[in-house]
Amino acid sequence: MTSVDLTGRVAIVTGSTAGLGARFAHVLADAGATVVVTGRRTERIEEVVDAIGRRGGSAHGIRLDVADPASVESCLTEVTERLGVPRILINNAGIPDAQRAHKMPLELVDAVLDTNIRGPWLMATGVARRLIVAETPGRIVNISSMAAYHYAGNGAALYATTKAALSRMTEALAVEWARNLINVNAIAPGVFESEMTDGMLERVGDIAPGFPRKRLGVPEQLDSTLLYLVSDASEAVTGTVIKIDDGQLPR
Repeated sequence: MTSVDLTGRVAIVTGSTAGLGARFAHVLADAGATVVVTGRRTERIEEVVDAIGRRGGSAHGIRLDVADPASVESCLTEVTERLGVPRILINNAGIPDAQRAHKMPLELVDAVLDTNIRGPWLMATGVARRLIVAETPGRIVNISSMAAYHYAGNGAALYATTKAALSRMTEALAVEWARNLINVNAIAPGVFESEMTDGMLERVGDIAPGFPRKRLGVPEQLDSTLLYLVSDASEAVTGTVIKIDDGQLPR
């Protein structure tokens, strides 16, 4: 997918200060997009923006808390006024719960729901609203999870529930916005190396030997799918969730 050219397109990546989100930001910038790096940690935003710039890419940083509707609207307004209507949105921001459902405090329940479902909904509808007014096609890619399809009872029930909701949201919004040429798709990764999985592995130990291929996924294995879904090559693909888990989990 090195031939993908996103020159002239503005792309927002939520939760792009580290992990898979940072990787997505770099991949889109390498393909020519002007990338908006977002997150709650200002210093990490600057680090990613600088790193993209050193590679010859174009990036801007905006602080964003997807759990805060005011922050979402402020971010989208600033992007539109400074750079133009965003044609690409990667809804990557998310948090785990890592607790038994009946033991979760209300504050954590609200944080997971607000970050993993309401935030992506507000970002997607906010971007779509601007695309529809501008009569411009767009691409929205939601980062779901294989947890949406397989849960083994290991203390992440709410996370699994929110990712299942995100996959269904992908399908529903794709139908609603098909007439507007806004494609909505999702990627459902299995267990990939990232900050989030690092924390899990510290708690439970090395789980790679239990997978058929005895390994974890690496972020680079998601690059081609991401570029496909935001490129012209996927013009007729919408409402699709692509599972990428290296055969780790049952179907």
